[in-house]
Amino acid sequence: MTTFPDAEYLILSSRLIPDHDGGYTFATLARARQMAAAGVHGGAGPLLLTVDPGTREDHARHRATFDGRDLVVDPSRMRNLFDESDAAHGGAADWLRAASHPGEADPALQYRVVAGRDGSPAVALPVIAGDPDWHISDAPVVVYGSGGRVAGIVDGFGALYRAWLDHVVAELRAGDPARPVVVVCESRQLGELLAGWADPGVRLVHAIHTIHLEPPFDPEADLNPLWSRWFTVAEKFDAVLWPTRAQRADVAARFGDAGVHVVVPHAVPAGSSVIPASDRVPGRAVMLNRLAPGKRVDLAVHAFVDVIARVPHATLDIFGAGAEQEALQQLVDALGLGAHVVLHGTTEDPGRVLDAASVFVSTSAYEGQGLSLAEALVHGTPVVAFDVRYGPRELLAEGGGVLVPDGDIGALADALVRVLSDPDEHARLAREAITAARRVDPEHAMTALAQAARDVLSRPSRRG
Repeated sequence: MTTFPDAEYLILSSRLIPDHDGGYTFATLARARQMAAAGVHGGAGPLLLTVDPGTREDHARHRATFDGRDLVVDPSRMRNLFDESDAAHGGAADWLRAASHPGEADPALQYRVVAGRDGSPAVALPVIAGDPDWHISDAPVVVYGSGGRVAGIVDGFGALYRAWLDHVVAELRAGDPARPVVVVCESRQLGELLAGWADPGVRLVHAIHTIHLEPPFDPEADLNPLWSRWFTVAEKFDAVLWPTRAQRADVAARFGDAGVHVVVPHAVPAGSSVIPASDRVPGRAVMLNRLAPGKRVDLAVHAFVDVIARVPHATLDIFGAGAEQEALQQLVDALGLGAHVVLHGTTEDPGRVLDAASVFVSTSAYEGQGLSLAEALVHGTPVVAFDVRYGPRELLAEGGGVLVPDGDIGALADALVRVLSDPDEHARLAREAITAARRVDPEHAMTALAQAARDVLSRPSRRG
């Protein structure tokens, strides 16, 4: 039984919006549920904090949707900065006014005003359009008093976020100023802004969701520009949670191992039972991913020309939405595959999709871990995947699927034909899939996360 050390636990995300951000949202909410199941805060789980400036109505709708889909344990433990940014008597909340100092808006910038419950302005955010580094700007954030008057400013989004977190932490420590706090930061942008958060009682744990490399994605490839600055502050986190051993090893070899890098996979719980092959749809291959360029779904479509020539009853059901949807439909039509390849859009029940499938297909150019691939293994669905960083090789190390050379459409088709047409091969891979899935079960992931929490709480904060 996993036991977390006694502390307050928070999960911090830039946003959590239903059907947005692909596997990121699912993985973040899953971590919170799994921490709750491990007993954090008596089974209520960590606080889930977000900083997106939507309306109260937006956030209430998001919570209700997550609750209706059983993706959160207690929706009242989801809190948003801007829901708490105003005072009952108008203007900004007391914690925000206390963090401000005299100043004015930048006249060269446009501002987005966030209103309070009474409709009067509470805070105004600088709009820094077209700049991927907008979050590190110290452009003034305007704080209002009652009656719509300017009460002061805070110096940029980082100061705003830290002020709110100081307020939340102070609430959690009421009556016990020395109470330890563990913050699991799920967002790179937020992590950069919190690297200077000097509260000696806070331990900042940063979770990774994606690859840090540019093409060709080998260990010495250029860094993704969005990650270059992050690596300059990575050693200020008390721990960094990498989803795979391979990514952790590549990072440690390239940047050095400062003792902060640990492996904590994104976990997928086992279902109640595994559907036998006899109850699955013969010949059905499925994909579950965003329809984005990096997922390279077009390669699977091209491979299916060869697949159906050898397995005439084969079908490819593609679940997901994104920018590539129209182009993919045009490709399906151009190849005359409409009777075999179908774009279904998003699904709210991926488990049912996987239970009906005979094989799961992954053609991504890269992964963080490969969450949908892990889900396929949990459901006993054999996998055919390109051998890319990071995830597929590690997840399939104990079997459960077939790795094919990256980008090789012919090898992809051959593997699909073999799995779909050879019952013995399919049965073997299905048995192996269940064993392979144990690498990412919640007990394994929570044991690793609880140990990381014990380690960071046993030593001083690295930002002291």
